[in-house]
Amino acid sequence: MPAKQIIGEPLIINGRQLSLSRAVRAGNMLFLSGQIPMLDGKPMTTGTIEEQTRSCIEAIKQTLALANCSLDDVVKSTAYLKDRSDFAGFNATYGEYFAEDPPARSALVCDFLVDIKVEIECIAYIG
Repeated sequence: MPAKQIIGEPLIINGRQLSLSRAVRAGNMLFLSGQIPMLDGKPMTTGTIEEQTRSCIEAIKQTLALANCSLDDVVKSTAYLKDRSDFAGFNATYGEYFAEDPPARSALVCDFLVDIKVEIECIAYIG
């Protein structure tokens, strides 16, 4: 196996291919790019923090599956929130997906290049 393996097809948003990979495998580690909430191939600019968080995590699950992984393999995640007041809703929804043995996690408040409420990136270990 090559030292670096690209996982998944190129990402296209609003008809434009992005200059990033959906995920990259290096040895037993899988690094996922930040997943944003999507609806019909476009950034989800509406919806609650809970709906947008679910959209991100469902996209993460799909990307992990491309590398024969699951949420159980995630060892670290980083969440970016547009508004700190959304943390409770984000955290409750995130906890539904990582109810037992959750990964290490960081959460930050930041501004986004698109009008969304949350972005989540993660690292998985392929055992």
